[in-house]
Amino acid sequence: METTYRLNTKELSVELIRSIQEAFGDQDIEITVTAQRDDTEFLLSTEANRKQLYESMDELAKGKGVAMSVAELQAKYLR
Repeated sequence: METTYRLNTKELSVELIRSIQEAFGDQDIEITVTAQRDDTEFLLSTEANRKQLYESMDELAKGKGVAMSVAELQAKYLR
């Protein structure tokens, strides 16, 4: 079994530890802590991503963008 918890360090609590204990019972577990990347950091992480991001920003600045809501975007691309 694998479970991912995403939270702010301010949300760490005894209750969280208890919920992990309840979920995994009497087993050995491994806990890995990593800082989350923000979306901008991800988009700038490779040359290809940077190029695509800057090209998209240029297109928007030139009025070539298409306005759409999140719901419209999901309906069109996440079928």
